[in-house]
Amino acid sequence: MTDLREKKESLKMHLKDLRQNLKKMHLEVTEELILPQPDDVKKLMHKMDELLKVIESN
Repeated sequence: MTDLREKKESLKMHLKDLRQNLKKMHLEVTEELILPQPDDVKKLMHKMDELLKVIESN
């Protein structure tokens, strides 16, 4: 049971991190008219893919 709770908390932390990064990118694009660096987008996509793998494995 504790293991499941730890996994859930870990997922929540990763989702919060992704959300913050995406919000920052969104603000840069919409308010500052700055496009994100391709590497930044790739990093976020990789994080999302890894998170999806963890979720799908359960």
